[in-house]
Amino acid sequence: MLRKFVAPEIIFGSGALLQVGRYARSFHASRVLVVTDPGVVAAGWAAMVEGNLADCGVDYVRFSGVSPNPRSAEVHAGAEAYRQGNCDLIVAVGGGSPMDCAKGIGIVASNHSPILDFEGVDRIAAPVPPLIFIPTTAGTSADVSQVAIINNEQERYKFAIISKSVVPDVALIDPDTTATMSPYLAACTGVDALVHAIEAFVSTGSGPMTDMFALEAMDLINRHLPRLVQGKGSDNDRERVMEASLKAGLAFSNAILGAVHAMAHSLGGYLDLAHGECNAMLLDHVVDFNFPQAEERYTRIALQLGLPVAGETPDQVRRRLVGYLREFKKSVGIINSLGPAGVKYGDIAILAGKAVKDPCLLTNPRSADQADLDTIYREAL
Repeated sequence: MLRKFVAPEIIFGSGALLQVGRYARSFHASRVLVVTDPGVVAAGWAAMVEGNLADCGVDYVRFSGVSPNPRSAEVHAGAEAYRQGNCDLIVAVGGGSPMDCAKGIGIVASNHSPILDFEGVDRIAAPVPPLIFIPTTAGTSADVSQVAIINNEQERYKFAIISKSVVPDVALIDPDTTATMSPYLAACTGVDALVHAIEAFVSTGSGPMTDMFALEAMDLINRHLPRLVQGKGSDNDRERVMEASLKAGLAFSNAILGAVHAMAHSLGGYLDLAHGECNAMLLDHVVDFNFPQAEERYTRIALQLGLPVAGETPDQVRRRLVGYLREFKKSVGIINSLGPAGVKYGDIAILAGKAVKDPCLLTNPRSADQADLDTIYREAL
């Protein structure tokens, strides 16, 4: 079968963010909109990027009004800042929220329509401005993906925009930026990358290119994330986790995802919960549900994670893999389930009703209707 693979130009390594001014000049930018958030500003990364732009003679305007789950209203405010500032290039500095918001800003600024009009697959007509992305977390992979996730705050759900139009032109991936993450944020974003890799590998849209990146990402996260989160890690562990995020992002951007993300988008938008934590709370339950439809793929995942499953029956592999994923989450400090996170039984029908419409569900290996998703949410309580 034919397979498409899209990716930005990627610069990876310590000091990569200091290439931003040079790249902005290569696009002949007259003024840049720097999209970031208050946490990244406090950590000093936004100022470092802006200083490099200034040193290279590139003017800029800062937009930092981005929430942890970027709202559609924030996208529109950013697009107005882009227009008022007469900008012609967007630099995003931060985790998934500033990067997704920056994609939305570019869409609205070029297409002159509300961001809600672009929900779904390949709905963008006019090209977005050039995008240079600098991730400061290791997990979301918005810096290399063709996906943007925005929160519809009126309807309380996250919606996906999938288009190669929002693949950044340049990703400056600097592992040094992750040094300011808290251990829990590192855990949540790292498990998010693990989910990206697992869902990409079992996706109905997977192929040899995406498989390669997905398997490598799983191995790197499995070996390096626990040490990093537990305070035993080195600069090499930090770099390897960032590499895993990159590779998982290349995998899922091209293979797309599955039920974990469909359900996490619904959950995060409804209760305004952190995306990585939502994925973590749902991962093992979705693997348990999907396993009968993708036994060989999940067995390969178990082997990649170092589990001694050779010769075991499919049911034994399933139980061992699900159990391992639960223990792995605990090893990095993620112990919440949906109930303590604030989900009530009365919320589940609403959550399932929104999740079943998410485009990520289209590439899940096992067909799932609203009743199936309802059951998985209940098991995750």
